[in-house]
Amino acid sequence: MERYEERDLPLPSEPMLLNMGPSHPAMHGTTRCLVLLDGEIVRKADVQIGFLHRGFEKECEAGTWNQVFPYTDRLNYASPILNNIGYALAVEKLLDVEAPPRAQAIRVITGELSRIMDHLVCIAAFSMELGAFTPFLYLVKTRDWIYNIMEKLTGARVTHAWMRIGGLKEDIPDDFEAMVRAVLPKVEVTIRDVEGLLLRNRILMDRTVGIGVMTKENALSLGWTGPCLRSTGIPYDVRKADPYCGYDLYDFDVPVGTSGDNYDRFVVRLEEMRQSSRIVSQALDKLPGGPVRLEIPDVTLPDKHQVYTTIEGTIRHFMIIMNGEKIPPGEVYACTEATNGELGFYLVSNGGKGPYKCRVRPPCFANVSGLSEMVTGGFLADIIPSFGSINMIGGECDR
Repeated sequence: MERYEERDLPLPSEPMLLNMGPSHPAMHGTTRCLVLLDGEIVRKADVQIGFLHRGFEKECEAGTWNQVFPYTDRLNYASPILNNIGYALAVEKLLDVEAPPRAQAIRVITGELSRIMDHLVCIAAFSMELGAFTPFLYLVKTRDWIYNIMEKLTGARVTHAWMRIGGLKEDIPDDFEAMVRAVLPKVEVTIRDVEGLLLRNRILMDRTVGIGVMTKENALSLGWTGPCLRSTGIPYDVRKADPYCGYDLYDFDVPVGTSGDNYDRFVVRLEEMRQSSRIVSQALDKLPGGPVRLEIPDVTLPDKHQVYTTIEGTIRHFMIIMNGEKIPPGEVYACTEATNGELGFYLVSNGGKGPYKCRVRPPCFANVSGLSEMVTGGFLADIIPSFGSINMIGGECDR
């Protein structure tokens, strides 16, 4: 009997170094995670964001001020209009101007629709990685309905480049309001369906509650913002803390969690979609008339009709396209509440045709820096939902 018990004692195991990514579905593209395992327990995790080599900031410095807009689409390509808005506000701060009230309201509407789009795909991927394929189909179908609106509005389905310095590229189409009002109830139905399928689902709860925990103190020290920070219980939202585009005129709540775990990050995003729908409805109700773009000499392009029918319009269009927009020298930092947190643009102008310096504060970069702490001490399988709950976007991380 003694010999039998001695034989069955567990042998001391050697730690195993496992390379997860970058060519791994769970790592979402470029990210690499070197994991030191003791059995299935993660003892150490070295998270590397990888090399996408976007060169975003240097590309911006090589173009004119308006040519930067298509580049911003490629930062967070799941909600590109929010990047457009952040950059436009930074340049307008350099000019010391504000877009017309109608343009600001439309920016709010399109920005919040983009936030819903991004949260839909984040929750869809998060659910699918935990084995819930049906909610993935519901969520992606709903995102496609909003894509239809964006395509009708901008002419592009994924990357929009629709904002302009001083306002918008053009006014909204006649049926835009009807399309948006028709899709908002469908979004609410999808949220309810997903909540019914997942919120009390034992498998999802076992894989998310108490998993990937981040404390308030550590989240702040890492520079977390957005849903990830709010999941820890800190109600910081740029739309409330430093309102822009008239966000102080809208009535909405800032959802917060309590534990800072994967479950809280999931639920916060679900509720944020409801709040975004609420904001969009209010903005449509209050949508003012008037122009959608300021007429700033040497900055804003003239109307196409003027370009094609008047010599003054043709010359002005030619000079701006060839020589770039005339932005006064100076430096600014402007931030907005993007889908994953505070998106900041630091711009320096020396009076040239484009930014002398363009620096981006991407929310994803700070959020990913906490992944190592979140997964250490947990199971290997917990890395996947923890990473998905952060919603890392490669285009933001490696600019």
